[in-house]
Amino acid sequence: MSTVSSALPKQRNPIRPARVLLHTFLALTALAWLAPLLWAIFSAMRPYSETSNRGYLSWPHTLNFDNFKNAFEQSDMTHYFMNTLVIAVPAVLLTLFLSSMVAFYVARFDFRVNLFLLLVFTAGNLLPQQVIITPLYRMYLLTNLPGITASGKLYDSALGLVLIHVAFQSGFCAFVLSNYMRSLPHELTEAALVDGASVWRLYWQITLPLCRPAMAALATLLSIWIYNDFFWALVLISTGENMPITSALNNLSGQYFTDPNLVAAGSLLTAIPTLLVYFALQKQFVSGLTLGSAKG
Repeated sequence: MSTVSSALPKQRNPIRPARVLLHTFLALTALAWLAPLLWAIFSAMRPYSETSNRGYLSWPHTLNFDNFKNAFEQSDMTHYFMNTLVIAVPAVLLTLFLSSMVAFYVARFDFRVNLFLLLVFTAGNLLPQQVIITPLYRMYLLTNLPGITASGKLYDSALGLVLIHVAFQSGFCAFVLSNYMRSLPHELTEAALVDGASVWRLYWQITLPLCRPAMAALATLLSIWIYNDFFWALVLISTGENMPITSALNNLSGQYFTDPNLVAAGSLLTAIPTLLVYFALQKQFVSGLTLGSAKG
C-alpha cells in the first residue's frame, strides 16, 4: 500500500489569483525600492564624458571603477572616516550605557516619578532639531573647554557632536529598553536581592546581559542614524577637517562644475560602513525587533 501511494504523483495546490497578485506586488515594490540604488551604481560605473554625450539612458560602452577610485582619493575619505569613527563609537556606547541605566531604574524600581522620568526622556525626541538649533548654537559658542578640545570651545569639536547625539538618542533608547526590561522575570531580581546583591550588580551582571538582543538592535539603529547625520555637523562644526564622512562629499563638488557620476560613486562608498554594521549585527537586530511578538 505504501509503495503504491509513494508512486502516485503529488498533487500541487492550484495557483490562486490573489497569490499571483501578491507576489507581483512584492516584486514591483522591491524593484522600486532598489531602483535608486541600482541607478546610482550604474551611473557611478560610467565616465562622465560618455553620459554627457550619449545621455544617462543610453546603452553603456564603458563600465569601470575609476569613479570610485577618484572619489576616494579626491574627497580624502580615510580622514573623514576616522572623524566619523571618533564621533559615532563614543556616542553609541554612551547612549546605550546611560539609557540602559535610566531604563533599569524605571523598569525595576517602583517609584512615583518613574513614568514622569520616562516621559521626560522620551519628550526630548519630539522636539524638532531646527527649533532648538539657535539657542544650542549660542550655548556651544559660550562653553569654553580650554585644553580639552582643539578649538578651546564646545563648538567645532567632536565632543560637541557626541554630546548632542547622546542627548537626542537617549530618550528613544530608554523607552525601548525599559519596555524590554519589564518583560524580564522579576524573580531574578528578587532572588539576587535576597542573596545580598547590590543595585549595581543587579544592573551590570544580571539585567544587562539579558538585554543583549535589544541592545544589539539599538546599536545597529544608532550607528546608522549617527553615521548618516549631516545637520548637526553642518551647524556645530566650522572647520572642514573636523567634518564627518557625510560632509566629505562636498569635496567632490567644484565651484563651477560637479561630476554627478563621481558624486554617486562617493555616496556609494560612504554607505559601505553602514551596510557592514547591519550585516554584522543582522541576526541580533532581527531578534531584537521581534522580541515579544510570540507572547500572548
